[in-house]
Amino acid sequence: MTETKYVQAWNLDSLFPDGALPFHEHVRRVEKKVSELEGNVFLAPQQVNDAFKLATIIEYIIDIRMNVTQVNSLVTCLLAQNPKDQQAITLRGKTAAIHARFEFAVKKAQKILVNINQRLWEEILHTEDLKQYTFILNDWRKKAEMHLSDEEERLVADLMVDGHHAWGQFYQSLASSITVPVHIDGEKNELSVAQAINLRSHPDEEVRKQSHKALEETWKEKEELFAKILNHIAGFRLQVNKKRGLENILHVPLMENRMKDETLNAMWTAVCKHKRPFTNYLNQKAKMNGDEKMHAYNFWAPITEDIQTIKYEDAVEFILEHFSQFGTELEGFSRRAFAEGWVEAEDRPNKSTVGFCAAFPLSGESRVFLTYGGRITNVLTLAHELGHAFHNHAMKPVNGLNKHYPLSMAETASTFSEMIILDAAMEKAQSTNEKLFLLDEKLKRSVMNFMNIHSRFLFEKKFYEERKEGIVSATRLNELMQEAMNVAYEGSLDHASIHSWIWTPHYYMTKSPFYNFPYTFGYLFSLSIYAKAKEKGKEFERDYLDLLRDSGSMSTEDLVMKHLGEDITLEAFWEKGIKLCVKDAEEFMTLTTSSERKE
Repeated sequence: MTETKYVQAWNLDSLFPDGALPFHEHVRRVEKKVSELEGNVFLAPQQVNDAFKLATIIEYIIDIRMNVTQVNSLVTCLLAQNPKDQQAITLRGKTAAIHARFEFAVKKAQKILVNINQRLWEEILHTEDLKQYTFILNDWRKKAEMHLSDEEERLVADLMVDGHHAWGQFYQSLASSITVPVHIDGEKNELSVAQAINLRSHPDEEVRKQSHKALEETWKEKEELFAKILNHIAGFRLQVNKKRGLENILHVPLMENRMKDETLNAMWTAVCKHKRPFTNYLNQKAKMNGDEKMHAYNFWAPITEDIQTIKYEDAVEFILEHFSQFGTELEGFSRRAFAEGWVEAEDRPNKSTVGFCAAFPLSGESRVFLTYGGRITNVLTLAHELGHAFHNHAMKPVNGLNKHYPLSMAETASTFSEMIILDAAMEKAQSTNEKLFLLDEKLKRSVMNFMNIHSRFLFEKKFYEERKEGIVSATRLNELMQEAMNVAYEGSLDHASIHSWIWTPHYYMTKSPFYNFPYTFGYLFSLSIYAKAKEKGKEFERDYLDLLRDSGSMSTEDLVMKHLGEDITLEAFWEKGIKLCVKDAEEFMTLTTSSERKE
């Protein structure tokens, strides 16, 4: 056991070292910068035809975006550690209004770009000031084609503050305030949602079953309220899309992920063709537990009983050890994150239910948030969020607009970090039981990405189709969730949480519709990257950093072609990664059905 002690509470004070007053001053400065941007964009739109003037406006946008992100991230962190922080709640309202003005000013600038004739546009993009932003500016010009009039765009931006985004914030506050009564060892415990969810991987089946039941009963009591929130978020989005002439609800998420429809279709088609090995895995695991079908509350259960709770200090050392086998920069970065208090992992009530990584571009830092419960799932969540933070770190030398990368690439970096931990741990496994335990954890992630994420995608797609016709009741939402689960898991999951549309926060993220398929994309893409890493060894870290730094300035298809030489619009690319996961499933079956295995 390690002697090192790591603090589980983060340090937010270093971001604004002199306390609240400088933070409020910073917010006022950001507001002033937005006013200056509005003046530049609104008063002299003809100047955008001049490359130098356009570069000046872009510099305003870059500077403000970094400042806005810094402010929003701090507010997010304050509310995550204490959802009832009244000062943070007030600041959220203030910063939301500033952000709305900023986004409107950016859209105004984007719209002006559309009016530049093609010949002049190409000349502008070849100037020294702007050629580094060619991809982003062309992307802006394309997005501007679906913008409404200035008056309508301003109205949408204003209404989002107290409408669309307010519903999302209300969801976060409500979910964080809920307590779940769970009986453990005969005693009633009032747990936060995150703490109750963590019990999914408890070694005692009765505890898992109790927490599952308690959560479902809690959601049942409040399902009508959550249904209203979800309907209003979706209704607002649909009305805006309709006004923009966008009938396909996937148009915006695909554009935001810089991904072609052919790529998404190829990925899901490949996944659906290869689910049988994973249903076999689920059925086998259920059989080992004495059940005909996999009960949802047993899915995260440890496969072997001799795996003990992992202390936080040991989890940190475990991650650092395996990160060091990949590369020195990832290891050094992670050591700094732990040493300087970038991680909030305390297992306590009254915290947000959602794990995340927040970027602070002005400080060149990140903050990671989770509730650590001592399970291997928590260790992997910690590695996952550190992967996001490392991506932010990698982007530090990248210029301005090219720092912003899509969710599909964000989830690639995070999943890649998880993969490093699991794969390295498996190589060190000293017994069949230990290897089986880790193999099971790998397969859980395959099932989550090929089945659970697929169910989220199917649910959200069907929900939005029905929402176009009117309000979708809580009862119908439960039915849609059950139907999606049945299809995605091919009938191999019993006692599924039909209320997962409530406790899955991604459905309520107002800035990111369909925050589901980026996970499966990231999972499969990271498998391809990891295969390259194993070929090249530690020297691959430099290639990996180059890939991450390109992630903000290329389409997803071009990025993969440049760094892997693969066409991701073809099913064949996705099948390569899936087949690696199939091998895991086959190995699991061999280990658990062998007559030599001791029960």
